This record gives sequence, structure tokens and C-alpha cells, in this order.
Amino acid sequence: MTAHTDKEREEEGLQLLRPHDTHYPEDYDPSVLETFINKHPDNDYWVRFNCPEFTSLCPITGQPDFAEIRISYIPDVRMVESKALKIYLFSFRNHGAFHEDCVNIIMKDLIRVMDPKYIEVTGLFTPRGGISIYPYANYGRPGTRYEQLAERRLEAHE
Repeated sequence: MTAHTDKEREEEGLQLLRPHDTHYPEDYDPSVLETFINKHPDNDYWVRFNCPEFTSLCPITGQPDFAEIRISYIPDVRMVESKALKIYLFSFRNHGAFHEDCVNIIMKDLIRVMDPKYIEVTGLFTPRGGISIYPYANYGRPGTRYEQLAERRLEAHE
């Protein structure tokens, strides 16, 4: 992402890119997600984020779960701002949710704020009790070729 001027930040409504102390939420908080206008909505291209230090809590034991979260999407009009995404993902740190829930919640929150053409979210959770869990969720905009892309990628997913 290119550097935003103060005026561009104001026009986009980007609060987190202003120079000030960053506030990290105590619990899950989708309201921290911010978006900006895609300058190339006529191009189909992939945007990928890797969060290798994702942490959530097991809702049963309260023990921490660790994962790498991978988010890939094809933007339309709006794109998620990376610092806001980092703070949002950090908000899971004290949140109790199963691995599969985390992946689906992240995907649905990003669909809500961006309305991407296509998105997929994978969680590569570290083993607990000798078992690794790698949930995968995807979405393609209904009635478009991206819906078929989602079907193909889900069918081919390993």
C-alpha cells in the first residue's frame, strides 16, 4: 500500500493510520476494521495477508491456541487496511472460539466490510494433543464467475 496523505486518510475515513498510540482491544472487535478505495477495481488481482502470530483461546479450556492465518482475496471497490487488519486479528487474543469458528468469523467480517469479489481464509493451527487443525473457508460473489471460482477451489482444496 502506498503512503496516504492526511487528506487521503481523512477522505477514506482511516483512523488507525493517523500518528498516535495504537489501542489494542481487550476482546474480539470487528469495529476496528477499516477499508479504503481500491484504485484498480477494473483489474482482477490477488491480495494476500499472512498473520503468523495469530492467537485465540480454546472456548472450553481457556488455553491459548496459536496459528498462522492466511487471507487471500480479489478486491472490488474496497480493500482492508493492513494495520486495521492486524489490530482486528489481535482482538482474538482473549476471545474463546474454536479454530473453525475463527476462520469463518474472519472471512464473514471481511466480506461485510469489503464486499470482495472472492476471498479465502485458512488457519494453520499448531498441534494440541497431537492433532493439527487447518480450517479453510472461501466465498465467491453469488451469480458471478467468482462463485464458480469458490466452488472449484473448495473442491480442489487439500
